[in-house]
Amino acid sequence: MSKICQITGKKAMIGNNVSHSKHRTKRSFDVNLFRKKFYYVEQDCWISLKISAAGLRYINKVGLDAALTNAVAKGYCDWKSIRVIA
Repeated sequence: MSKICQITGKKAMIGNNVSHSKHRTKRSFDVNLFRKKFYYVEQDCWISLKISAAGLRYINKVGLDAALTNAVAKGYCDWKSIRVIA
């Protein structure tokens, strides 16, 4: 499973560790991802999403249905990748 937010599309970035002597080595900046369950009122079911903290704030701002339709329209996820919890 890749470390990509299903709502915002954020993924890991590559950067440098810089020591005191300015020696640079490659490192990865990971995304703050976690699995979260939401109640999807429009479909009357529970769904599980892998989202970042910024994605959670976005859902709180515009609502779950608007966030999901926006993410599908931008190509961050599709309706088949959203897990429905029975």
